[in-house]
Amino acid sequence: MSAASSTATIGLSSYAFFWQLSGQVSEPLTIHQALERTAALDVDLFQICDYEPLESMSDAELREVRATADALGIGLELGTKGIRPKHLRKFLRIAGILGSPLLRTMFNSAGHAPSADEATAIFAEVLPEFEAAGVKIAVETYEQVPTARILDVIRRVGSPYLGICSDPANTVAALELPREVIDAVAPYVLNMHIKDFAFSRKEGWVGFTYSGAPLGEGLLDYDYMAGKLQPKERNINQIIEHWLPWQDSEEETIRLENQWTQQSLDFLRSK
Repeated sequence: MSAASSTATIGLSSYAFFWQLSGQVSEPLTIHQALERTAALDVDLFQICDYEPLESMSDAELREVRATADALGIGLELGTKGIRPKHLRKFLRIAGILGSPLLRTMFNSAGHAPSADEATAIFAEVLPEFEAAGVKIAVETYEQVPTARILDVIRRVGSPYLGICSDPANTVAALELPREVIDAVAPYVLNMHIKDFAFSRKEGWVGFTYSGAPLGEGLLDYDYMAGKLQPKERNINQIIEHWLPWQDSEEETIRLENQWTQQSLDFLRSK
């Protein structure tokens, strides 16, 4: 674990480079290039989150990612989806190679939507291994699983190594109000995903689109959230990501993605 990850830090997610890491662009970034871009922005924390190529990397390739991050002075965090025990153990091993002190995950994955009882049993089984390795699990709030169910599991397990990755933007799709979610999860938050969001009318004024917005310009009440979660006081890392729709061209999409990242950094650094 690097020194950068031991105190509250503003970091970037691979979701801040979502389009630039994807096959939608003509020359996708490598994870090494994304780390170099992160360092160039004077950011010393990067969360590799839902980055599919990571799962097929060899141990040697993972060590190369760690070496790049170390050389740039960047601490790493890790993110995946799903809580099947085999999957969690696989990512615990990856976290060990990358030096990540945290694994963000979500309850559901393809073909597996665990009940509260099953999730409780799974975490009770695997958490001793995570505790021994010094890696915490942060379950993200999102629309597929009621926040109350996630909290029920966390309370039942009762371990400081199991908590919440707070992302109130996600829960709006389940008609959960951001402030109510923030209030409910506050005592259990281990990690924060920071992205703004907004509704816009569709053409013809029939229906709405729920999508991303530049940080500080949408509906996210950041000051309320920070006041409740107290990231600086509680050493909770704030990870920047985006919901940026694809634009009319690759060039414009990349330009806006980079602009949103810089604006997000400027916003958080001003707080």
